[in-house]
Amino acid sequence: MRFSRRLFLAAALAPFLVSAAVPGARAEEPNQILNASYDIARELFEAVNKTFEPAEKAKIGKEIKVNQSHAGTSKQARSIVEGLEADVVTFNQITDIQFLVDKGFVAKDWQTRLPNASSPWYSFPAFLVREGNPKNVKNWDDLVRDDVKLVFPNPKTSGNARYTYLAAYAFALEKFNGDAAKADAFAKKLLSNVVVFDTGGRGATTSFVEREQGDVLITFEAEVISVKDAYKDKKFEVVVPPVSLLAEFPVAVVDKVVDKRGSRQIATDYLTFLYSPEGQKVAAEANNRVVDPKVSEEFKAKFAPVRLVKVEDVFGGWANAQKTHFASGGKLDELFVAP
Repeated sequence: MRFSRRLFLAAALAPFLVSAAVPGARAEEPNQILNASYDIARELFEAVNKTFEPAEKAKIGKEIKVNQSHAGTSKQARSIVEGLEADVVTFNQITDIQFLVDKGFVAKDWQTRLPNASSPWYSFPAFLVREGNPKNVKNWDDLVRDDVKLVFPNPKTSGNARYTYLAAYAFALEKFNGDAAKADAFAKKLLSNVVVFDTGGRGATTSFVEREQGDVLITFEAEVISVKDAYKDKKFEVVVPPVSLLAEFPVAVVDKVVDKRGSRQIATDYLTFLYSPEGQKVAAEANNRVVDPKVSEEFKAKFAPVRLVKVEDVFGGWANAQKTHFASGGKLDELFVAP
């Protein structure tokens, strides 16, 4: 993947890094903001907040608190429209921010406000298997065998799972030279091998780790590595497939909320911080692949090589993928087989 160089990052961030020139000019701002985020990002943003809050206090001269809300991002987006006053969103799928744009909560130009189309880090679907990898799972092909049982969230409720579904479908299209009928059959078999469809990524992790369901957990690489490290006694193994689908993590200020609350500057500072060397290091320590070249190089050794394809290249963009696969009556509805 090619990402913007440091010079571009610095230039793009410059407008956001300017503090109020007049002492006390920000005194009337609220001292708390709410970050509505995806299901498995609790620990990541707890770590981000511990670094951001003292830095922001030093900058503006008062205590700042970042509160958190975590669920599937589609659910989060609906909650904001229904009244959840989130100042910022840190999602795992562009379509859920586009939903907020369509509802008048986020500005249409949100992707131009921060570098890398407002996605400060990235990941992709990877596999977690049990000790010794007893089913010898190495690639997407192995996930459609009759003897392999899977755990990943419900694509109808989870952005995490939609990445998994699309990654598998993209693999099948490539394997079968673009034959959509064969890709459909591949995806249908994959879905039929799932033993439990939890509503979100963290629920799927719990089913695999604590309830010991399934042979393979499919989730973002960052979660896969974190679970392996957190449960050393279980001796899980990480399997990074040779090819997977780029998962971006878009962020945005919720304009309608910050204008109501007077929290725009703190909300902007928070998202800008995610691109700083400190914010990027926190994300990399949480096993995300980051866009800052220097920090990325520092953590390079912890990540396995992988070839990533893009939704834009394989499916014509998220809007088209949503219409074709995930809308009511779409391909997912045709292929979905409940366990």
